[in-house]
Parts: sequence; C-alpha cells; structure tokens
Amino acid sequence: MRLHAIHHVAIICSDYQVSRAFYVDLLGLRVVAENYRADRQSYKLDLALPNGGQLELFSFPSPPPRTSRPEACGLRHLSFAVEDVAFAKRWLEGQGVQVEPVRVDEYTQRRFTFFADPDGLPLELYEQAEQAARG
Repeated sequence: MRLHAIHHVAIICSDYQVSRAFYVDLLGLRVVAENYRADRQSYKLDLALPNGGQLELFSFPSPPPRTSRPEACGLRHLSFAVEDVAFAKRWLEGQGVQVEPVRVDEYTQRRFTFFADPDGLPLELYEQAEQAARG
C-alpha cells in the first residue's frame, strides 16, 4: 500500500451557519457540494482545498465539545500553507479573528501562527518555503 495524499479532513461544528460562513466567506474555500441529511438532522458540506484535497464540514444535533486545551491525544490542529504569514495574520485580525503572535519554527526556520475556528479548533498558518527564504 502507498498513500498518495490526504483526501479530506472532517470537522464537526456546533453551529453550521456560523462555521459555513467562517470556512467559505472568511477563508474562501469553494463549496463542492452541500447536502442536508434529514435522517441524521445533519448538514454535510464538502469544501475544496487549493491542493485538491477537501474539508468536510458536518453538523449534528448537540455534539459534545472536544478538548483542545490542554493539548490532548488525537488530531492536534489543521494547518494551511500561505505565502506570507504576517500578511495573513493582519488580514485575519482585520476581519475580527484573534491570531496568536507569529513564531518561527526552530527546525525549518519558517514562520507560523495559530488561530481558531468558531468552535475553537486550532488552525495554523504555515509559511511556504519561498517566502521563508526571502525573510
């Protein structure tokens, strides 16, 4: 067996409309498909990622909260590559999103920062190598 790529990442949200607006309107992910599954009282929203992968956004009635702090076992965060972390940070803050200070990865020397989706899921912005080399 040989893995080729991540096909999709699935996220369960507490408020479908708020999370849909965050990922589609704010982050600019393109809607591939949107379906309401009446038997599950659940939306399933397929969003295209720039590299060909997808993000699946689900809603379910009263999902339990997931612990993200203190850090727990399991998926830690979802990371998006950007050209310029400092620019992306300023842009998000201009949209009212709280963003952590920019840090530098001690191993790759690339800049990165974290922010959260409407349910507190940690999201990372990680600078592509081209920008990091320019400083």
